[in-house]
Amino acid sequence: MTHSSSTSPSHATENAELWQSLKSVIASSSGFQSWQAEQPATITTNTSVEQMVRLYLRETLETLAY
Repeated sequence: MTHSSSTSPSHATENAELWQSLKSVIASSSGFQSWQAEQPATITTNTSVEQMVRLYLRETLETLAY
């Protein structure tokens, strides 16, 4: 029996719950809060927390890739 990567309703729900938990932990981390304080006001006032977490993760991974 093989496992497929299809998103059944329960799998999608688990992923959404996991993302919500991760997003919450990341947003409350000191690294994220320091990063957020360094961002221009236009980003922090006009961007959702989810978008900021995604941007933070992208920038962090790009930095680690160097």
